[in-house]
Amino acid sequence: MSFTNHTFSDSSVFTPYLSLDLERFQANVQRLNTRLADHKVVLRPHLKTVKSVPAARVLAPEDNTPVTVSTLREAEVFAAEGYREILYAVGIAPQKLTRVCHLNADAPIVTVILDSQAQAEAVIAASEEFKAVIPVMIEVDCDGHRGGLRADDPAVITIASSLVHAGIPFKGVMLHAGESYGLAVPEKLAAAAEQERATAVQAAENIRAAGIDCPVVSVGSTPTAFFAENLTGVTEVRAGVFSFFDLVMAGVGVCKPSDIALSVVTTVIGHRKDKGWIMTDSGWMALSRDRGTAKQQQDQGYGMVCNMAGEPYTDLLVADVSQEHGILAIRSGSDQPLPDLPVGTQLRVLPNHACATAAQHDQYRVESTIDGFAEIWPRIRGW
Repeated sequence: MSFTNHTFSDSSVFTPYLSLDLERFQANVQRLNTRLADHKVVLRPHLKTVKSVPAARVLAPEDNTPVTVSTLREAEVFAAEGYREILYAVGIAPQKLTRVCHLNADAPIVTVILDSQAQAEAVIAASEEFKAVIPVMIEVDCDGHRGGLRADDPAVITIASSLVHAGIPFKGVMLHAGESYGLAVPEKLAAAAEQERATAVQAAENIRAAGIDCPVVSVGSTPTAFFAENLTGVTEVRAGVFSFFDLVMAGVGVCKPSDIALSVVTTVIGHRKDKGWIMTDSGWMALSRDRGTAKQQQDQGYGMVCNMAGEPYTDLLVADVSQEHGILAIRSGSDQPLPDLPVGTQLRVLPNHACATAAQHDQYRVESTIDGFAEIWPRIRGW
């Protein structure tokens, strides 16, 4: 990250705050769009990372752009802003179907996912009660990471058949290769992407062989989106964190730290020279407790520390946090000296997990390195 024209160090802006490099964000989005266009596959961006209407317009400029959400609150906000093709990519809880029906009262805007007959029966019942159309996709498991049915599980056909018989629009299958986040070798990442693709296509072919239409074959994770070598049979790719990137993705090998568009700006508030610490005003309330890099080859603590121009201090990490305090220290085993950072110095912390760090904040301070401006983009909160 390089803020060559403007460092945006502004003592009138209280820290900690969430900073978004606009040009870096735009470049990240363009990078994946270009890659998937080469494969002739649609990108259905996951808006759980950005959770912001202005940011969503960068990822999905048109109302008919298919998007993914992780909460019904996101679905409600984005639907109110005009989006008309929303996938709620969390297994549907029966109690939430009332809200889905309200969203779909005039048109089938929100598609839900499920992996059980009980959920299917709840969808059928809600559709009948509220006279609403609720499109459905079946979640398929490709790597044991989370929910979903095996591609060859007879329940896939049984569930799809029951939905179609009841007049529920069955749209297809969706998968998430979540185990790819724990990889870091290109060949293994490519293999994970192929496993995701092959599993999705197998499930879709099994459904079609049973005489049921399966138009959508949806796969998605940021690592597999970038390492997939073959997307034959896939109709769309879902990914979210690619838009900001983070230290976990850098550890996986999907990006470089210099690609990370998100940072938390913090201020030095003290020193403990006896312990080799620099104290800041950004604790876990600003950075999150996510330690996603802890199992990677290089542990980044609670975040990598950079100057306001985005240049990392060698081996300087957020080593520990309490609620509102950050403790900066040199990486264990390094002989690098602690930098001289006087009280009042502003710094940037690159996040381990962009989604988790962003979730701690109500808004982005969006900063343009080209035009030299900063503006505020509000974030969506709640479920």
